Amino acid sequence: MDDVQATYDAVANELLRDADYDVDATPDGLLVKGKLFAFLDGEHLVVDLPATRSSDLRARGIAVPFHSTRGGDSRTWVRVADRELWSELAREAHTYVGEPPVGRQS
Repeated sequence: MDDVQATYDAVANELLRDADYDVDATPDGLLVKGKLFAFLDGEHLVVDLPATRSSDLRARGIAVPFHSTRGGDSRTWVRVADRELWSELAREAHTYVGEPPVGRQS
């Protein structure tokens, strides 16, 4: 578990150091603009991605659905075991959650 925590900490620190990212690290996970986008769950990184991206990752066996205690399997939240992908997917989740939906800011 120590290697898993070290990898998660490295991903979090990478996002925290980047001046372009508005990231906060909390005991619950990583937040952008106050919204959760990634967290560690056992030996998996759980990230919130667009439904089509989440579906693609699940179909290719890279991710499995995240099962929420509040609503069952999520369409957008996935669990990823491959630590080599964590940084890339955390950045994708940050962008997805942190960007306003098109048309809602005008």
